[in-house]
Amino acid sequence: MDNTFTPKQILPNIFTTANLFGGFLSIVFSSQGEFVLASWLIFIAAIADALDGLVARLTNTSSKFGVELDSIADVVSFGVAPAFLIYTAQLHTLEVWGLLISSCLLIAGAYRLARFNSQLVGFDKSYFTGLPIPMSAIAVASYLIVFHEDGILPGGLINYTIPLILILSFLMVSKVKYDTLPKLNAEGIKQKPALFVLIIVSIPIAIITNGKALFYVFILVILFGIFRQLFNSLKKSSTNQ
Repeated sequence: MDNTFTPKQILPNIFTTANLFGGFLSIVFSSQGEFVLASWLIFIAAIADALDGLVARLTNTSSKFGVELDSIADVVSFGVAPAFLIYTAQLHTLEVWGLLISSCLLIAGAYRLARFNSQLVGFDKSYFTGLPIPMSAIAVASYLIVFHEDGILPGGLINYTIPLILILSFLMVSKVKYDTLPKLNAEGIKQKPALFVLIIVSIPIAIITNGKALFYVFILVILFGIFRQLFNSLKKSSTNQ
């Protein structure tokens, strides 16, 4: 029998629960028109999501139960919450089309998580196949934080919002590879020095800019994954010729 609920094993699940609760609160505040607060709650959920994996690795308590619970929390916090946020903040003006476009974040995110779980062998991964769903959610949340006016997205930005949502949704179900977070040890830093430096530099910049710089940081990371995939594909095809 899987002894899931020993004190040691409960610890990472507490952070997963915080992730889930943060997503729920984001949905509640979006429904009340508090879109900036709802966006920040997605950030908080993402931090809790990163901590649950870190704690599970540090305490060696990774489990199938934790993976399943984490996926459920991620669907809520990074699928439902950002989809509902962008719909209520702006895309509701498109009526049915707005519903369909915003739902792409939820649907693609759910498919992304299902694929991850079905292909999971072990718990240590050097990269993700497809854009991780928390990264997509943070891109949406930071987009609203950067470009909102009096707490809502201006109507004129809708021509940018739609491509952003569709591209993020496509990337989640794509085969574009994105690096996992580097391990907090010498070996992990040595393997991914550029990513480690980016994380360290981004933290003070995010604080100084009240989080507004995070949108550009995440767009940079997303674009880097696309360009690297294109470069590797061109390199492979030229080698095969």
